[in-house]
Amino acid sequence: MLKKSTPMPSPACSPISRLILANDRLRAEIVPELGGALARLDALSADGAQPLLRAHAADAGEHDPNLLACYPLVPWSNRIGGGQFVFDGRTVEVPRTCAAETLPIHGHGWRAPWQLIEQDQDLVSLSYSHEDGKPYRYRAQLDYRLTGEQLTVTLALQNLGATLPFGMGLHPFFPRNSRTRLYAPAQYWWESGPDHLPVAQASLPIAVDFATLRGMPDGVDHAFGGWAGLARIDGGPFTPSVTLESDTDHYVLYTPAGQSFFCFEPVDHPINACNLPGEATQHGLTVLSEGETLTRNFRFVVSARGAQ
Repeated sequence: MLKKSTPMPSPACSPISRLILANDRLRAEIVPELGGALARLDALSADGAQPLLRAHAADAGEHDPNLLACYPLVPWSNRIGGGQFVFDGRTVEVPRTCAAETLPIHGHGWRAPWQLIEQDQDLVSLSYSHEDGKPYRYRAQLDYRLTGEQLTVTLALQNLGATLPFGMGLHPFFPRNSRTRLYAPAQYWWESGPDHLPVAQASLPIAVDFATLRGMPDGVDHAFGGWAGLARIDGGPFTPSVTLESDTDHYVLYTPAGQSFFCFEPVDHPINACNLPGEATQHGLTVLSEGETLTRNFRFVVSARGAQ
């Protein structure tokens, strides 16, 4: 059973609260009212703080989730084609979750305030309840735990409504420059159409085969499958590397041209998984009946600095 929460003030009524977890290696800044998200995650050393995720400026676009460092994806990741899917012989309509998008995207938690359950020097625990039942009703819990050189993020949900397929993930934004390299071996990717929805599973082109540490081409916005749940982001000389571990077996990679960030999103299902051929569970989604729960775990670890 997920824990109950204590209400926090509404963002409209008070300044955005920023909860801090810190030790001598890492500092995490969490904003419960803004999707329960991370505003920043920094490595600490004698040289000062260096951002491991793209840092959010407190005075810029305060309420835009896409300017934050990392937010949760619940109860699905990315887009749902046509705003609907067929499950158990019936058509399930899914309303849009972001006015700027033509399709429902990333679920609900990233655009909603989360409530504080517990905070101590090592842990911030938050909860979010989605009650409207169109079509989902669930309660989610998001735990951030700082231990030594790692931040562990645990995302859990309990279905409170009809039996449906559920999925989860995280949406981190990483700094990117000409020296940034990615290691994230996968077995295949999903080729996409003009609408960025998958059209076919295919072997990896060399440019996006991250079985070895390599730079990323611009213009990638694709789901990768057959991932073992281990990735490394290397920012180059004098920059701490980040190892990302997850118990999910997919990721979405987004590399917009001309931007100083990229997104590496560990998720348990590809884009539009509920509409891909076959059953929902064939593509990583988990069917939950009322009262059943799902948990995913993620870990960010500070590694050695890149080669000088």
